[in-house]
Formats: sequence, structure tokens, C-alpha cells
Amino acid sequence: MNIYEKKLNQFLKDNNSDAQLLIYDKTCHSVEEASKTANVDPTNFIKSICMIDSNDELIVAIVKGEDRASSTRISKSLGIEKPRIATPEEMLQKTGYPCGGTPPFGYKANYLIDTKVMDKESVYGGGGSEYALVKVCTKELKRLNNGKVIKISK
Repeated sequence: MNIYEKKLNQFLKDNNSDAQLLIYDKTCHSVEEASKTANVDPTNFIKSICMIDSNDELIVAIVKGEDRASSTRISKSLGIEKPRIATPEEMLQKTGYPCGGTPPFGYKANYLIDTKVMDKESVYGGGGSEYALVKVCTKELKRLNNGKVIKISK
């Protein structure tokens, strides 16, 4: 386990979570790669899209792997200007995890979970590195990040 995977594993333990941290020898950087590596249907994956609002605060839009997050829907639902996509450097700084492995919880952010994500019983998301995934029940996902469930997909 690398330092990022260890940190996420500790977060799961500290929060008495039954989410599973899965570490592979192949990359899981994209939904396509993760699906092949984990041998799981791509429709069971989520993406954590990191955005920055006008106050330099982190917003994490969690959408199904095949969907895209709508900055317009996010801005309307939060009553803010459209957020912008975070750079890989900002993602590492604000989440503590590298781009390509950012988990859907475990750091300070305003979490938004798309309604379609909650239609699934469990999902796979970033596991802290591009070689790891976390499998989590959607109810547990919401508990761990205290996310707001709204329609944010395009």
C-alpha cells in the first residue's frame, strides 16, 4: 500500500466503514481502465469531479462513470457562479490525493451526489491512487461524505 492508499484505509477504519479498498497491479485511472482491471461492468463506477468555486472552495461532484457533471446545474443548485474544474495540483493540495485516484470521501469538500448514483446499491470509485478502487454501498457513500443528493449530471 502506498501512502495515499494507507491514508484512505485509515479513514475507512476511523469511520467504522465496511467499504472495501481494492488494490491492483494495473491502473484504474479511467472508468474504462478500472472496469477492465476490476472485471466489473462500467455502469457500476462513479467519478469524483473536483471543482473550485469563486471562493477557492472545493466542490466534489460525484456522478456515474458514464455521465458528466454539469457546472450549470451545480451553480444553480448551490446559488453560486459556475465552478471550474480543479487542476491536478489543486486536487492534490485540496484532497490530499492525486488526480486519477481521488476517492469520493475522506477530505474537506462540498460533496454533491448525482441522483442516478443513488439508484445503485453499491459503486466503485477512486481508492486513493491510480492502482486502487473503493467499493462502497451508496448509503455508506452518503454517510461518509455527508453529500447532498441532487441532479448534477448532464
